[in-house]
Amino acid sequence: MVLQIHNVTKRFGNYTAVDQLSLTIPEKEMFGFLGANGAGKTTTFRMILGILKPSSGTITWDGKSIDYSTSSIIGYLPEERGLYPKLKVRDQMVYLARLRGMAKKDALRELDYWLSRFKVPEYADKKVEELSKGNQQKIQFIASVIHKPKLLILDEPFSGLDPVNVEQLKEAVLELKNNGTTIVFSSHRMEHVEEMCEHLCILHKGKTVVQGGLRNIKRAYGKKNLVIHADFNLEALRSFPGVTDAKLTPEGISLQIQDEEVTAPRILNSIYDKGFITKFVLEEPSLNDIFIEKVGASYE
Repeated sequence: MVLQIHNVTKRFGNYTAVDQLSLTIPEKEMFGFLGANGAGKTTTFRMILGILKPSSGTITWDGKSIDYSTSSIIGYLPEERGLYPKLKVRDQMVYLARLRGMAKKDALRELDYWLSRFKVPEYADKKVEELSKGNQQKIQFIASVIHKPKLLILDEPFSGLDPVNVEQLKEAVLELKNNGTTIVFSSHRMEHVEEMCEHLCILHKGKTVVQGGLRNIKRAYGKKNLVIHADFNLEALRSFPGVTDAKLTPEGISLQIQDEEVTAPRILNSIYDKGFITKFVLEEPSLNDIFIEKVGASYE
């Protein structure tokens, strides 16, 4: 069961929010969907959900068109939270599950599982407004997965959460993936995408600027990071041949270099007798490096 987006464009009047987007998202995979604010991510999600219709192009799941009638197989955690603050958690979850065709007893069983999974079984009888922001986010997550969707869309699922809640939610997302759910995952936190996704797409002004496997994207970037810690001044390396970017750190310097097999040894030869070097490490470029170069000033 593959999610296929083929030449999809969405216009609002004279404004093109999504421009000729084509993606194939394999079954049982977590796919990173990235872009600065206004890049077209949420518009794409709404088209996948059947809330918006593409101006042109097609979106299919398992070869069949996606529309509002397929919403029962899709789970969606929106960036804007949408729970009813005055309703008790149990009543709200049962209501939302029934809308997706679940029997009440099945919904209650799933709710009990997830509340226990998050170690908050006592929240079933609390109103949403009585919960902290982190625990409201857990309930919102449960609402998006209670009906056991085959396709799950997570839009900024970890925003505003403390590290403990982030880890709890990450473990739950990975459990779903391992159990066969296809997940499309959007986040501004590049380290989360690097950790959890094998393939990704970066959108910029509605168009794809990077797409493919994370390893291949990093390999094609053509630059690596060289981190040097030393007890002497390294600022002169800013202008060393092959260095494309440099940031001084309290411990030394972080360099972005091209042609690492040539540049790194030359840098080491130029500094090895200047003093004590505590670290000299060549690292893969981060997804954050790639994102900022491709998207630039649009990143927020």
